[in-house]
Amino acid sequence: MNKKEIAYSILELAIVSDGVTIEQTLKNSVDLAQKAEQIGYKRLWLAEHHNMIHVASVATSILIGHIAGHTQSIQVGSGGIMLPNHSALIVAEQFGTLGRLYPNRINLGLGRAPGTDQVTAHAIRSDRMQAVQNFGGEIEQIQQYFSEDNEWSQVRAVVAEGVNVPVYILGSSLDSAHLAAKMGLPYAFASHFATGMLHDALDIYRREFQPSQYLDKPYTIAGVNVIAADTDEAAERNFTSLIRMFVGILTGKREALQPPMEMTDELMMIQHNPTVREMLKYSFVGRKEAVAKQIDKFIQDTGVDELMVVSNMYDHADRIRSLEILAEIMKEIEVNDI
Repeated sequence: MNKKEIAYSILELAIVSDGVTIEQTLKNSVDLAQKAEQIGYKRLWLAEHHNMIHVASVATSILIGHIAGHTQSIQVGSGGIMLPNHSALIVAEQFGTLGRLYPNRINLGLGRAPGTDQVTAHAIRSDRMQAVQNFGGEIEQIQQYFSEDNEWSQVRAVVAEGVNVPVYILGSSLDSAHLAAKMGLPYAFASHFATGMLHDALDIYRREFQPSQYLDKPYTIAGVNVIAADTDEAAERNFTSLIRMFVGILTGKREALQPPMEMTDELMMIQHNPTVREMLKYSFVGRKEAVAKQIDKFIQDTGVDELMVVSNMYDHADRIRSLEILAEIMKEIEVNDI
């Protein structure tokens, strides 16, 4: 029986910690990408969000270019571009340009959620609901702009034609699984916060997958939260920042990522609230041995091809250490390719 190699990657939101400037946050994102490249991470994706105090990855394509320009080999891309916020033509031109500047290193992950609240979504693009309903058609339009055959079209994204920028479909529901399977594209599920439909979505995608010119067999990526440290106590302490961030999202409290604190009875109660517990279901916290067991079980249960790791931690050095520990785990893990 062959052993299956599981890729490991990073989803970066450029989380702004309390007391840290946006400028320093963006410098930290570059430093993180450089260190991730050194220790074997396959790719680093930037997520598009808007009107959030704690997220600095708002101009996603610009930040992708900045990070690609300060690294050598790691894949850099979007996790994702929220396509209904944008014109398909402009996305093709932006990512075609990135693909020209950094050949064979740029990924285009596409989602249909707004990445913000509805009021802000309307401010971004007032007719976005039409684009939401035509998500698959918008993706096909982007693929056409990247095609060499598009040189005969009346509307062209000349800079994108013939450029290798692979497209990934992102999702947190079953609709995205059906679409990714139908289009024969790789599929990334946002199980780092939307945990409930993960297994059903993966099953649908694999069962309905239709080979395409882009992909001959299903390829799955799943998001997980990882907070690893040299001791369980240190990891648990860092975990308190993430718990408070999720509570802030649920309650609409907008603030920068708060520093870690001792795990209190109140935080323990919050952590076991059904909604919070469900959102944090795939959060792997602890020292190396503990996280390794959780990661191994997740991979065995889901059969995913790649982990997309989210490590929202207050201190940059702690986050780097967590990612180092995970890289050690992934180099040691062995999964049977059935």
